[in-house]
Amino acid sequence: MSQPDVSYCCGSCGYPLNLTSSNRITSNIASEYQKSVKKGSISFASVDLSRFTQIDEINCFPVSWFYRSKTKLLCRKCGVHIGYGYGGESHALCGFESPTSSSSQRKFTIKIRSLQPSSEES
Repeated sequence: MSQPDVSYCCGSCGYPLNLTSSNRITSNIASEYQKSVKKGSISFASVDLSRFTQIDEINCFPVSWFYRSKTKLLCRKCGVHIGYGYGGESHALCGFESPTSSSSQRKFTIKIRSLQPSSEES
């Protein structure tokens, strides 16, 4: 028996985020998924970015040629912090190119306490 998809909205104001449980990253269900849930977050493969205000944050560590880019995701309606998006092409902003990075690999980590199930039917 399969469970129906759950749609989520902002836990503070109820704004629909167009975020569904079918987009969760559960490939490592036994280890990484359980660890992230214990930390209070869920990872998603895709989100509807039009539903969020985005603030880019880039940390560059040129000594080790390591970069970490993340985008803070805020509810577009009330501005509460919902989670982060990781990945993208921001390595060029650090002043160097990384041949091993892939701009197509994106991951979105959403705080569980920032969500509530949507009452609307999709």
